[in-house]
Amino acid sequence: MKFSPILLGLSLAVASGLPAAAQDASTATSSMPKYMQVVVEYTKPGKGGLAHDKTEGAFVEAMRKANFPLHYVAYNAMSGRGRAIYLSPFNSFEEVQKANKIFDEPAVGSEFDRINAADGDLLADAHTLIFSSDAELSFHSRTPGPKNRFLEADIFQVRPGHGKEFQDLIKLYMALFDKAGTTQHWGAYRVEYGESVGEYVFLTGSDSEAEIDQRFSEDPKIRAALTDDDKSKIRELRAAAVETERVELYSINPAQSYPPDAYLKADPDFWKPKTPAE
Repeated sequence: MKFSPILLGLSLAVASGLPAAAQDASTATSSMPKYMQVVVEYTKPGKGGLAHDKTEGAFVEAMRKANFPLHYVAYNAMSGRGRAIYLSPFNSFEEVQKANKIFDEPAVGSEFDRINAADGDLLADAHTLIFSSDAELSFHSRTPGPKNRFLEADIFQVRPGHGKEFQDLIKLYMALFDKAGTTQHWGAYRVEYGESVGEYVFLTGSDSEAEIDQRFSEDPKIRAALTDDDKSKIRELRAAAVETERVELYSINPAQSYPPDAYLKADPDFWKPKTPAE
């Protein structure tokens, strides 16, 4: 299932059931979820695609049948190693603990054990992370809606002891993007469990690939807005604060998602497609 062993152990997988990588700029980022769980699943060669859709679709149907109160959205990688990721927001660990009481029912627990075994046969590896949101480093974040289709993740590993320089670097970028008048936006998250302390991920949701093209097209006006002093500060802060950076692109997989009812009502043809079993 898409709720991690860490959360299950506490007795619990691109907002409102999606990453808050996008909230209207006129609204406070306080509506971002406090935490975000990310489950990463790497399938064995030849075991992805429809086979994985089928086992994950069984999870979704079991979640609906049990009326599980927490939701998640699934994404397939369009870059990097082949994998599926599952993002689930929550606001307190107590909320997760209360939700997980559903699995105390023997019939529910045994059904999820059965599906877990079938899904596990397809996987080469799995990994779970828990992030906390960082409103201060979020930029014009918007609440995603049922029309979201893509997710960009900009992942930084910050050098130990250089958190202040990293914050200054991100705020410099934010000021620069505002000055240039770009359409850039993101929700910022900091790792709490599952990876090295100091990892950040900046999530940007898009309704279409045309929005991604739009952001790339803005590079010339960003460069035009850069002063020599800006360039010097960016080089200095990046050298001091950033250990590594990588950017990944994902597309939503509705067949593996357990979205909130509002998404199903708004766009049922997309969010509840026919599964291979049907």
